[in-house]
Order: sequence, then C-alpha cells, then structure tokens
Amino acid sequence: MPIFWLILIVLAIAVVGYILGRARAMRDAGGDIRKLHSLPSYYGANVALKAAVPAFLLMIVWLLVQPIYVTSAVSGLIPDGEGTSRAEHGLVMAEVRRTADGLKNAVAGGAMSETVARDPNADPDEVTQRLKDAGQIITSQITTPVLNAAQRYRDLNATGGLLMTAGVLILSVIGMLWGIRENRADFRARNVVERGVRALLIGAASIAILTTVGIVLSLVFNTIEFFRLYPAADFFFGLNWAPSFSGRGGSSELGVVPLLWGTFYISLVALLVAVPIGLFAAIYLSEYASPRMRAIAKPMLEVLAGIPTIVYGLFALLTVGPLLLSVFGKDGLGWMQAGTAVMTAGLVMGIMLIPFVSSLSDDIINAVPQAMRDGSYGLGATQSETIKQVVLPAALPGIVGAILLAASRAIGETMIVVLGAGAAARLSLNPFEAMTTVTAKIVSQLTGDADFASPEALVAFALGMTLFVLTLGLNVLALYIVRKYREQYE
Repeated sequence: MPIFWLILIVLAIAVVGYILGRARAMRDAGGDIRKLHSLPSYYGANVALKAAVPAFLLMIVWLLVQPIYVTSAVSGLIPDGEGTSRAEHGLVMAEVRRTADGLKNAVAGGAMSETVARDPNADPDEVTQRLKDAGQIITSQITTPVLNAAQRYRDLNATGGLLMTAGVLILSVIGMLWGIRENRADFRARNVVERGVRALLIGAASIAILTTVGIVLSLVFNTIEFFRLYPAADFFFGLNWAPSFSGRGGSSELGVVPLLWGTFYISLVALLVAVPIGLFAAIYLSEYASPRMRAIAKPMLEVLAGIPTIVYGLFALLTVGPLLLSVFGKDGLGWMQAGTAVMTAGLVMGIMLIPFVSSLSDDIINAVPQAMRDGSYGLGATQSETIKQVVLPAALPGIVGAILLAASRAIGETMIVVLGAGAAARLSLNPFEAMTTVTAKIVSQLTGDADFASPEALVAFALGMTLFVLTLGLNVLALYIVRKYREQYE
C-alpha cells in the first residue's frame, strides 16, 4: 500500500477515535458535562493522539530501518568476485538497487510479467534487454548474481512494506481502543493531552536540530567513502580538476584548489560591488533620506532580494556578459575572450547581494541610540563626522554580520555562476577569464553519468563538506568579531 494511503487511513482511524472517545466520556457522565474532569474535546483528543502518534512513530522508524536491513541482507548474496573491495561492492549494490527498481517499474508498466521478474533462472541478457526496451536506466549488462540479488531486494522490500502496513494499522486500532477504554468521567484527559501536545512540540522543535545532524552525518559518511576511493592529499592539494566518466574513477583528477579559488574570487568581486553600494545606501536611507523618500526607496531596493537567481543568471548571460565583452573584448581592450567570466558573475552577484547588505545595515544603524548622535552634535561634530566616528563604530558588529551573511550567500550561489562565469576550473588572476565554483561542480557531478557509488559522484559530498567547514569557520569568525566590538560599544 502506498504511504500516502496508509497515512490517510491512520488519520481516518484517529478521527473515528476522536468521535467515539468523546461520545464514551459523555455517556459515562450521563450526558452531564459538569461531571467530567475535562472538556469533552480533551477526551476525543486523547483517543486521537493514541491512535495516530504511535502508529506514525512506528512508520517513521520502519522506513528508516528497513533500507538498512534489506541492504545488509542482500549484500551477503553478492559473491566476492563481484566486489573485491568496499568501493567495488558499493558499485555492485548500486546496480542491484537500480535493477530492482527497473524490475518493479517494468512489471507495473506491463513490460514484464511477475513470473519472469521473480524467476531465479531467468536469462540476465534477456532481462537486461527487456528493461532497456521498457525505458529503464540500465548502465551495464546485468549478471546472474546481480539479478538474483535484485530479485531478493525487491521481495524483501515488498514483504517489509506489507508488514509495516499491517503493524501500523494494528497499532493504530489498538491505540484507539485503549484510549476509548480510558475515557471515563473521572479520567484526567486534559492533563494527558497537554503532556502529549508538549511532547509533540518538543519533537517538532527538534526537527531542525535532527535535520542538521542528518545532513552533517550524510556529508561525513559519504566523504569518508570518497576518501577510501580517492587520495585525500590529491583532493585537497591537487591543482587540476578533470573528472572522467569513462571508467570507475581511475583516470580522474579531482583537485579542489581550482574550485575554491574560483569560489573565493567570484565572491570577492561580488562583495567589492555589494558592500560599498549597500553600505552607502543604508547610510543614506537611515541618516539623510526623508521619511517619504525612505518609504519609497527601501522597498524598491529590497525588491532585488526577491528576484530568482535564474533571472540574475540570464541577465548576466544575455546583458552583462555581452556588454563587458564589447568594452574589454577583441573590439575593445582585448582582455576578454567570451562573455562568461569572473567579472560577469561577480558584478551580477554583487547586484543581487546589495539588499542583504543595505537592508540589514540600515536596520542596525537605525538601532543606534539617538542619544549618541545628540551627544556628538552637542560636542560640535557635523553630521558626517557623527556618522563616521559615532554611528558606524557603534553599528559595526551588525554591519560585519550583514557583510558576512552576504559573503555566505555569495559562496553558496550556483545559477549565476553557471550562466555567468562558465565551467572552467582554473587558477588565474585574470577576472576576465571563465572560472567555476564549488557549488556549480556539486551540481554537475550529481547530474552526470557516473554511478552514485563512484568517486565522480561521491566527490560532490566531499565538496559539500569542504564548503560546510569553510562556511562554519566564517560564521565563527563573524561571531568573534561581533562579540568583540559589541563589548566595546555597549
């Protein structure tokens, strides 16, 4: 049964439990609500929670554990010759999962009978051809061990799905009956429901933390797997990025240095554009602009933050790139060979970052107490001197935070880089040459033709982990600077 329908059935059981539980409490009280410890709705909610929450918890745990168990059970069916190393075994298991999905889709689409899909003596060549004819993605010829493992993988998943459905429904019904049995007039339903709701709220608040932990663990484990296949020294210190999708990573050069250089170079150009313009705009809006002008200018400036990045990318590709090429290209100064370059992406990205710097800086500058300005004016300082020597130092922690937020946004940008800077991984100081970034290569590596267990695909996780560590270090530095200057001006 599809998960969607199982969720709907459990919710329907919870609704029925709510109605029956409320009716049971009223009946036990003889229809007199004053004899109940809690309001009737609490009695219904008690049954609904007991019917839904344990069932959904079982479903979540089952969905997390089943893939691990099935993979472990099927791994034992792969002969040693099919995977002489951990890397080879991972590649074979990826082929097993892909074949199992192909069998499932082919049977569902009518391109293959269930008998052929389950036949352990089926001809692997014939199965491969049938799957390809059915439009399934098969990258290599299926072998007999892979086919048998895929059949076992499919059977275990189907059995696990049936057991999960039965267990979830039985647990939901048992919870409903248990809640109905509890609902007597003197039952403290309100206390039970409030404790249950508090537990649910704690769980909801923990989702963000658990999601972050899950993302980090996913990056860590896949990065470790990548470094089992590819030397860490070559990755961190290699000066050449040349992935090869022809084999299993033997001929690939996956040095991250050119990608990091492109990332920081483009981000630096973007910040050189965004920080002065954004900061000057914030100073004007907060210190010089009239209330009417501020009410018009600030919303118009913040509209830039709502433009999709793909639009900025097209703007860089179709407008800024040709414009720069006309000035710095062959017909101009001769410095630029094509419209895609560091300068193109940096300028457009800087325009995109202006609202991040200006809006946050404006709010921070406005938060500086007016008494500090008045004291400066009382000592004879002009408005410009007050801004330079009083307001900006007091607002410096917030301004630094705005700049570092813009820097993090620039480092994580993808579409503008793909369309505006090109895809060349190179080490160069020339801002009119094409370069690329870490994020752009993460996208290209995960959308290439490599198997997900190959170094060319797993390198995306190593790139993501590298970017995560750098961004974390940037945030720690920002926190240190903010705290240092905050103590000075508080």
